[in-house]
Amino acid sequence: MSRINVLVVEDEPLIATDIEEYLTNVDYKVSTIAKTKTEALNALKNHDFDLALLDINLGNNMDGFDIANTINSHYGIPFLYLTSYSGKNIVNQAKVTRPMGYILKPFEEDDLFCSIEIALYNHGQNQRPQNLCLRTINDQIFLKITSKEFDILEDIFEGKTNKQMATKHYVSINTIKSHVKNLYEKLETHSRSGTIVRIRELMNN
Repeated sequence: MSRINVLVVEDEPLIATDIEEYLTNVDYKVSTIAKTKTEALNALKNHDFDLALLDINLGNNMDGFDIANTINSHYGIPFLYLTSYSGKNIVNQAKVTRPMGYILKPFEEDDLFCSIEIALYNHGQNQRPQNLCLRTINDQIFLKITSKEFDILEDIFEGKTNKQMATKHYVSINTIKSHVKNLYEKLETHSRSGTIVRIRELMNN
């Protein structure tokens, strides 16, 4: 799976469908839409996600906060809140869970995209080793990463989609997918978030 994989936690079907359509149109992949906390936690356990969009209020419970705490404790992926709540008390509760964004409903499509791009970029830069080096990585893996694949790796840390990488490097999306697939195979990972974690491990050895 070379695209950025998103978990959407939203109990309003129309909103969830809109989000899925918005994201799919710009080269993200929404592999799971969860309507409850239980569905969200099961999805996190069984799939590799790169980003989560969390509705705070699920069935009149503030379950979004519980999901966020689980993400922080066990999965380490960036997440943003999608919510109708803007009250000070709710915002204060949200802040302590360290979201990468807080989007108020109803939201515009462009606002959603901008918030996601910033979240992925900030997360990647926060996780990016200061001494990121191709030689150091290749010294520790069997199948060596090429210089072009390393360029794509740096784009992953910047949260770029396949389309954005294709435009940047003047190549086809299929070429980008091939590079990402090669990175996964060489690093023994299955997702962008897992690749970021793997690189941090290699650079810290």
